[in-house]
Amino acid sequence: MGQKLKIAGWVSLGVLAGALTTVSLQTVARNAAAPLPLEELQQLAAVFSLIKTDYVEPVDEKKLITDAISGMVSSLDPHSQYFDKKSYKEFREGTSGRFVGVGIEITQEDGLVKIVSPIEGSPADRAGLKTNDLITRIDDTAVKGLTLNEAVKRMRGEPNTKVILTIFRKDENRSFPVTIVREEIKTQSVKGKVIEPGYAWVRLSQFQERTVEDFVRKIGDIYKQEPNLKGLVLDLRNDPGGLLDAAVAISAAFLPENVTVVSTDGQLAESKYTFKASPEHYLRRSGADPLKRLPATLKKVPLVVLVNEGSASASEIVAGALQDHKRATLMGSQTFGKGSVQTVRPLGPDTGLKITTARYYTPSGRSIQAKGILPEILVDETPEGDLFAALRTREADLDKHLSNGDGKEEKRQQDERSKARDAAMKRLEEEAKKPPSERKLPEYGSSEDFQLMQALNQLKGRPVMVSKTLAERKEEPKEN
Repeated sequence: MGQKLKIAGWVSLGVLAGALTTVSLQTVARNAAAPLPLEELQQLAAVFSLIKTDYVEPVDEKKLITDAISGMVSSLDPHSQYFDKKSYKEFREGTSGRFVGVGIEITQEDGLVKIVSPIEGSPADRAGLKTNDLITRIDDTAVKGLTLNEAVKRMRGEPNTKVILTIFRKDENRSFPVTIVREEIKTQSVKGKVIEPGYAWVRLSQFQERTVEDFVRKIGDIYKQEPNLKGLVLDLRNDPGGLLDAAVAISAAFLPENVTVVSTDGQLAESKYTFKASPEHYLRRSGADPLKRLPATLKKVPLVVLVNEGSASASEIVAGALQDHKRATLMGSQTFGKGSVQTVRPLGPDTGLKITTARYYTPSGRSIQAKGILPEILVDETPEGDLFAALRTREADLDKHLSNGDGKEEKRQQDERSKARDAAMKRLEEEAKKPPSERKLPEYGSSEDFQLMQALNQLKGRPVMVSKTLAERKEEPKEN
């Protein structure tokens, strides 16, 4: 399997750009040989012909076919996607950690583009864009009606070119334009520091090609400053995921060698596999194992993992593996719940298909699809509570998401979430009346970071202020 991964190339999971490439082009050819529904294909051809001859104005044939493919793929689930030439290039840039754009992680909400988080140090971050801001226009184009992929295309471009984003900020109930100069974004996925003598904090914002090397380097810096580490906080809050091999490697950094990290299961034989904490499961190419440079004591240092509703996919793999092997205490709030695996298949030299091919399971066999991982200790974002968690989008809120159980139970949970969102919106309206300085959440890793301070209390054996507002989202019945 390790050799297959090296040959295949792109191996990743994530909320925004997830993929697991473990199959070859021969697999596509094999599947294409299956019988085709001729009657339906004839109907498709008839519709195509009628549009060409009867539509009010001439249409571009290639665009019509491309749109038909995109619609067919996007109807499957929120994470399957057709890549044209430009989006395929951008996908590869995203997993490498380098691209030209404004520097935001995004999703879609009510037909608008919602900012999940600005990338630290990016043009968007410097321009003051915030988590939960909604983009309503990109230059002169209304976002309503655009696909997420189309919106991304309009925001990306050449370095040193300008783009005007019209922002609607809910908590201030106002819209305003922001002019941003595009530049190459070099995302730094690992941050960390010694918080106080004996205790350190390491934050992973995404799982990229350079994440493992950067993680090893950061841990080395921490141990140079604090050789007698008594406890470590691994911060995965708002980490949307990324490369699978990076998630397996980060898990392996803390776990005994060769234990199970994650398993996958789907229709294809290649989709049924167990990934373990060993180099052949996370090294992308031949060469030295970077984890060998880590201090041996890292596998035994007391560990707390911080997660929240924005922790998804690859970060859920790490959290689930460390939780199941009882290697860490998880704190924060229930995670996003993306438990599916995508395969990116080339369709030509510069186009591809990202399609959901499997579910993944934690070492104990749990599927977290549309549910997420529940921390052992629920902790609010602030001492006053986590009042707006219900407004954050999770996997279970996405249209056409894969079900993980009984439809009636899932409908009941959706109704409960809807009521919780209504209550949170009322609180948000009250909060919006306060001055902006009083509404801003403290920076992760700062002394004002309430969840981090509770994690340190846990490591020191001191009392932890558990959540006043959070509750478990009940597990859905398992599928037969």
